[in-house]
Amino acid sequence: MSKSSFPFSRKNYKLMFIGIGLIVLGFVLIGLDPEPHGNGVLGLTIGPIVTLSGFIFEFYAIFAKTENNV
Repeated sequence: MSKSSFPFSRKNYKLMFIGIGLIVLGFVLIGLDPEPHGNGVLGLTIGPIVTLSGFIFEFYAIFAKTENNV
């Protein structure tokens, strides 16, 4: 048993917070689209790409190995 009661290391948690930030940024970009009903470039292209990259980054953050959780 390890000393820590947390399931992930400090590195994993930092990466998860970055991923959450990317997801939130993507939704904010979608909401900032000036076109009606979000039909502009921000709402249909850039925002969803940033949001998807945030989710992909979250998967990486969960599965990233560190020296402590071998």
